Amino acid sequence: MPETIKVVECPRDAMQGIKKPIPTEKKIQYIQALLRCGFDTLDFGSFVSPKAIPQMQDTADVLSGLDLTRTNTKLLAIVANARGAEDASQHENIDYLGYPFSISENFQMRNTHKTIEQSVDVLKEILETANKANKEVVTYISMGFGNPYGDPWNVEIVAEWADKLASMGVKILSLSDTVGSSDAETIHYLFSHLIPKYPTIEFGAHLHTTPGAWFEKLNAAYTAGCNRFDGAIQGYGGCPMAKDELTGNMPTEKMLSYFNTKKIDTGVRPMSFESAHNEASNLFLNYH
Repeated sequence: MPETIKVVECPRDAMQGIKKPIPTEKKIQYIQALLRCGFDTLDFGSFVSPKAIPQMQDTADVLSGLDLTRTNTKLLAIVANARGAEDASQHENIDYLGYPFSISENFQMRNTHKTIEQSVDVLKEILETANKANKEVVTYISMGFGNPYGDPWNVEIVAEWADKLASMGVKILSLSDTVGSSDAETIHYLFSHLIPKYPTIEFGAHLHTTPGAWFEKLNAAYTAGCNRFDGAIQGYGGCPMAKDELTGNMPTEKMLSYFNTKKIDTGVRPMSFESAHNEASNLFLNYH
């Protein structure tokens, strides 16, 4: 089991499904509080169509308003196509481009209006753009733990795609449970088989969960060797392209409590996190 853990906080995921516009200055204030916590990475925004995700259309303005002089936290922005990758790559302070690659044809069409075959070509372009701009790509395998849309799904299909993506040069692969359909057995099986097979790839877990299932999911991923975990304070968020009923993110405070009991250092500072947790309560109670 890993001795060090990377915690990726996802305010973008927490905010993107909220229909009421959150003022740019409020977003800056919240993300600034998160930057003081010591997270490895913040998934802070996205460069996607404002028609698709209106809440994220001010990502560049949010970025320009952040003070990054006293933080080591890296910034990740989600992109859905080559143009988004080009736009994000113009910003020196963005470290990672995140691309949601779905192994569900139905969800890929819903999410990026592309077939899986077209999405492979898009990912190749994004990898090339990122390489030129000295940035890394985090590729998310959406529907990595199951498929509610009727497309074929099994662990062998996930393994085949992991192999294809590895051969394309993907270095960070985050298995994503976009609709909360995973179970502990499947999570443990996939990570325990994939991590040893691809030692040069950093595997992450982007798990969505109902309030009662967080422990078994988190425990399954960690005990299988995963050392990169996405979460959102208080479990806010979910993918607006997935379903009408959003399944929340893995609550960051639950993750930190879990790793604290195991005496695993996450790098997150408790007092700063408490302050950010209060900021989250104020923000999301007002705009949900």
